[in-house]
Amino acid sequence: MTVSAYSDKDCSPAANDDDGVDLRSDPAVRAGTFLFEGKEIATGWHHHGLHQLEYAFAGIAEVATADGRYLLPPQQAAWIPSGLRHETTLRRVRSVSVFFERDMLEGPGDRVRILAAAPVIREMILYATRWPISRVGPDRTADAYFEVLARVVADWLDHETPLCLPTSSDPVVSAAMEFTNTHLSAVDELSVCESIGVSSRTLRRRFSKSTGMTWERYLAGSRILRAMAQLAESADSVTRVSAEVGFDSLSSFTRAFRGYAGETPTSYRNRVRGG
Repeated sequence: MTVSAYSDKDCSPAANDDDGVDLRSDPAVRAGTFLFEGKEIATGWHHHGLHQLEYAFAGIAEVATADGRYLLPPQQAAWIPSGLRHETTLRRVRSVSVFFERDMLEGPGDRVRILAAAPVIREMILYATRWPISRVGPDRTADAYFEVLARVVADWLDHETPLCLPTSSDPVVSAAMEFTNTHLSAVDELSVCESIGVSSRTLRRRFSKSTGMTWERYLAGSRILRAMAQLAESADSVTRVSAEVGFDSLSSFTRAFRGYAGETPTSYRNRVRGG
């Protein structure tokens, strides 16, 4: 799996009526769920009139917006506010999306957030699948349940996980990102500059101006996100994953992983794979 960044030139941050998606059969339905289980799907760029919470029970999902690309590992959820244009890619994923009417959550912001799900929240999301978003007719029990779930989610939004890479409309920065993600195992600043034909000074200046971070920080985040995806999906050893994403020792990989994800690579793998 490749964790990479799209350029702003590939999409517009503004939603338009042509790509709006409403999964409801009955507009009176204020909240509901949608289950997905399959090998792979890319939704294309779209937006919803409802807030969306997507939870991955298994597999890896990615959510891209005009501003960033977010990794959704198993047992975590992506919050996608209503009206935000995005694209979701699901690979060997078993997931459920919960949709909420806009007025059910106040002040959720206008950006994607990745959230680590506590067991009780996972159980609430799973139980909510008894009420699909495509159902017809009112259901007082469903309405009451989703009102409670919405309040839990509103509190949950304050505890996000920074599993995101920025994107850029600057062609130099976009090319640097693409080369970086394609050559994670051995990339360095010199090879990036030679590939895209700019000086180190130009790369540093434009990267910082466009993304608010250094290229080195972007590289570190990209390596950890790729490692998280591989740890969740593959049976490769932690040592092999470490080398494949560009770390020269297991100890340096473990330190970097813990600093980014808050846990060791082994504990992360055991948690997301139920080990």
